[in-house]
Amino acid sequence: MVTGDLEHRLKKKAEALGFSACGICDAGAAPQAGERLRAWLAEGRHGDMLWMEDRTEQRASPAGLWPDVQSVIMLGMSYAPPRDPMALAEVYDHGRISVYAQGKDYHDVVKKALKALARWLVDEGATQALKVFVDTAPVMEKPLAAAAGLGWQGKHTNVISREHGSWLFLGAIYVSAKLEPDAAEEDHCGSCDACQTICPTDAFPAPYQLDARRCISYLTIEHKGPIPEELRPGIGNHIYGCDDCLAVCPWNKFAQAAHAHQAFTARAELVAPKLADLLMLDDSGFREIFSGSPIKRIGRNRMVRNAAIAAGNSADIQFLPALEPLLDDEDDVVRDAAEWAHARLIKASVV
Repeated sequence: MVTGDLEHRLKKKAEALGFSACGICDAGAAPQAGERLRAWLAEGRHGDMLWMEDRTEQRASPAGLWPDVQSVIMLGMSYAPPRDPMALAEVYDHGRISVYAQGKDYHDVVKKALKALARWLVDEGATQALKVFVDTAPVMEKPLAAAAGLGWQGKHTNVISREHGSWLFLGAIYVSAKLEPDAAEEDHCGSCDACQTICPTDAFPAPYQLDARRCISYLTIEHKGPIPEELRPGIGNHIYGCDDCLAVCPWNKFAQAAHAHQAFTARAELVAPKLADLLMLDDSGFREIFSGSPIKRIGRNRMVRNAAIAAGNSADIQFLPALEPLLDDEDDVVRDAAEWAHARLIKASVV
């Protein structure tokens, strides 16, 4: 085991690189994660995310991905918002973009800082080998973050920090050395069920369980086909992701926007985009607006699909002229959403 003050200096270095939280756990510290993952997949709750199935055993445990791993360093970078994410809930002519996607792409920001910390570890002689991961790799970041003391997995299944609330981007460094582990965080949700009751599409079959197929974040980001019609009204004016279950968590009262990394400062055009503008997007316009944002990965068609559904939920006939050209759109999914929204608004205008 690497001893001395390395772990203390590691955390100071992580803070200097922009991380708000840093903890260490043994590679085998989350033994139930793999079992829960397999059960979740067996129930089909991952929906279209077939990549979750493809690398199940690698995802199930750190050693399944890299047999040489001895310890896991978990890092958290705050993106605590300066404004209420629910403020636009009833502003029906604007779309709601999840807080995490309103600034720079967190994949790039977190990975850059992770690589810098990894170089520091190598220079310090702390480990002979290591690997860094941000989100896209088969890593169970949330249970590992809880095991490393960054927070606990709340009833909405996301990590909650007593200091940073629900607003942490997670990154991991697997190291081949044995480091001194931190104490795991206890669950502090108690009897609170705010995150369960706020969900507009009933995506939580039980506390600590998520059915992604009903989750607005999944439906507006990961799901490529038509969104099931019975779920469309619940989407409201969400056009990319959803913060509802995160935003209502009482622990957010301790999160301070001043602790958020500056890279995640919201771009003005992404705070409250007008649905009318989004409905008129072509491919080049989409790329111009969302360049440098994680939103760029869903492409124009899914964004316009989402905007059309939001327009259909608005009960505002001002959107009819913008929807009409989409009735002949080249993309089947866009046409389907536009037809649904158009018919919904016509019906609302008659009533």
